[in-house]
Amino acid sequence: MSYKYCCLLTAVKISVPTLTYDIPSQGEQGDGVPAVTLLGDDVFVMHCLSNQVEVYDANTFTLQRIISVPALGCSWGLAACAHHRCLYVSDCARNSVHRTELSGSDAVKQWSVASGSRGLSVNKAHNVVVACCYRMNKIQEYTTHGTLVREIPLQSGVNDPWHAVQLSTGDYVVSKHTSRDVVSVVGVDGQVVRSYRQSQTSDEGEMNYPMSLAVTKNDDILVADSANNRILSINSSLRSAQQLALPVDDEIKVPWAICLDESRERLFVGEGCGSCRVLVFDGVRL
Repeated sequence: MSYKYCCLLTAVKISVPTLTYDIPSQGEQGDGVPAVTLLGDDVFVMHCLSNQVEVYDANTFTLQRIISVPALGCSWGLAACAHHRCLYVSDCARNSVHRTELSGSDAVKQWSVASGSRGLSVNKAHNVVVACCYRMNKIQEYTTHGTLVREIPLQSGVNDPWHAVQLSTGDYVVSKHTSRDVVSVVGVDGQVVRSYRQSQTSDEGEMNYPMSLAVTKNDDILVADSANNRILSINSSLRSAQQLALPVDDEIKVPWAICLDESRERLFVGEGCGSCRVLVFDGVRL
C-alpha cells in the first residue's frame, strides 16, 4: 500500500493536503475492479474474473478476510445492505444475483434475474436493484429473499443501463453504457424525467461509456466516466457537470467502480486497466 499527498480541487472543496491510499490489486494480471461497496468499517472489493470478494478494513486498508461465492461466473456489481446485514453480488454469466450473509455464517442464496445483470444498489425499501442491459433495458427490484417486487422497462433513450440508484424523490438515476452521453433520471414508470448532456457552456465534453454511479444525500451524482479516465460530478438537476481533480501520479486508468463514503468524506475508485487498484481519496466534500 502506498501513500501520496494530494489536494482535491474543482468540484471538491478542500483547503489542506490529504492522503490518498492505494489498495493494490489482489487479482490476476489485468483483472479489473468493476465493483466496490462499503458497510460500516468494511470495504468490499470484487475483481471481474474472481469468485471471491475481498474485505478490507476502512481505517487501515488491510485485507481482513475473503468471502467465497462458489457458483459465481462473472460479476460487475456489488451492494451491501446494513438493514439485512448481507452482500449482493451480480452474475452476468449466469443471469443471477448471489446474496451472502454477513452475520458470520457466510451462507449464500442465489436467484435468477433478467439477462445482462450489471450494477447493483440497495434502495430505500432495503430491496436490491438490478440494472439489466443486453437489450433488456430494464431495472428489476427484488426483496432480500429474491422475490421480484417490480420491473421497470426503460423507455426510449435509455439503452444498455449499467447502474441504477434510487434518489430521495423515488426516481432512479441510470447510467447508459454507450460511447456517447448519457446519465438519466427515470420515474418508476420508466419514462425519462431529465438527462444530462454536454452543456454548451461546459468544457467537460461528452461522457464515454459511463459505468458506476454514486449519489450524495443531496441527490448530486458522481459518475465513473470510464473511457475518459475520469470521475464527473453532476448536480441534482443534471444541468451542469465538473470533473473531480483527483491527483494520481500516473492518472486513473479506466475507472469502473466508485463508492462514496460521505461520513468519512472519502471516495473509492476501482480501476479497470493498468494496475487495477482501488484508489481511496480523502477530504472529498460535495
